[in-house]
Amino acid sequence: MGGPAAQPEWERKRRLAEVFGEVLPEQTVDDQGSDSGEDPASANDDWLRAQVPPHHG
Repeated sequence: MGGPAAQPEWERKRRLAEVFGEVLPEQTVDDQGSDSGEDPASANDDWLRAQVPPHHG
């Protein structure tokens, strides 16, 4: 049986994913950027402002 260098990288990754599942995706949402074109931080600010109760003005 060969060592780690004897098998291709794709085969090693496939075998590891078979055993453990895919722990981390190759590309995260942060890497992809926003599809809407707006800054994610401003979207969070808008959400936060919408959550303020009416009696807090």
